[in-house]
Amino acid sequence: MEVTRSKKGIVVSQWKYILDLLKETRMSGCKPSETPIEANSRLGDVKNGVPIDIGRYQRLAGKLIYLSHTRSDIAFTGSLVSQFMHSPYEEHLEAVYQILHYLKSSIIDRRSTSGYCTFVWGNLVTWRSKKHNVVARSSAEA
Repeated sequence: MEVTRSKKGIVVSQWKYILDLLKETRMSGCKPSETPIEANSRLGDVKNGVPIDIGRYQRLAGKLIYLSHTRSDIAFTGSLVSQFMHSPYEEHLEAVYQILHYLKSSIIDRRSTSGYCTFVWGNLVTWRSKKHNVVARSSAEA
């Protein structure tokens, strides 16, 4: 993430981090998606799938988890794909790519996303995220 300091405060930019992530995965030209996960998608332990490079999967999932600290809209899907770091298969990598398609849509319109999570005794109970209707002119508006 890009951090800029000024007299007015600190501005954190996810835009550059997402662009770098898309470049790293060669998905800069990918088609944007409106959702971070396909409807009715069921990820689970795969017994007969095609295994993939564990190191690459762990790096991508880790970057998504890091990004989810400021992007609550991908917190659930980021934690979902991280469950398969021990033995990822092709379908798990496809779920990671779906999140990247979704992130691509968020850098096109430059609108901010805000959200919240509710925890009870350390357990996540509810979460919500919402994309703003207009582009913020400053980090204070975002």
